[in-house]
Amino acid sequence: MPRPFCKRFVGWQPQVALFKPAGIPAGELELVVLSLDEVEALRLADLNGQYQEAAADQMKISRATFARIVESARRKVADALVHGKALQIQTEPGALPPPAALAPGACHRRGCGCHGHGRGKGRYVEYPPKGESQ
Repeated sequence: MPRPFCKRFVGWQPQVALFKPAGIPAGELELVVLSLDEVEALRLADLNGQYQEAAADQMKISRATFARIVESARRKVADALVHGKALQIQTEPGALPPPAALAPGACHRRGCGCHGHGRGKGRYVEYPPKGESQ
């Protein structure tokens, strides 16, 4: 039996869920779907300019896992840009994303299992999203 996936900490909530080339209806375009953890990895590595080690610590995952996530995200974004595809950010299938929660370490409930000393807003996302299998 394979090891279960770890939850990833995402400290950002997307305001837009779809990007597409101008002048072409979305129904005629092929979709490339980015998961929320892939967008978070791009945000931390490329937009914020963090090193993989620091970004992986912020997402509460290993550096190797972060490297795989950001590589997958970059490949998907490049595919959408080069081939003129629509880019969709998938949060959770079939549901609105839950509201932001306190970061690990900010929780004061006894016995909840939180670790770390983060104080920012964010939430954990499950990977793969519920309803999908890998």
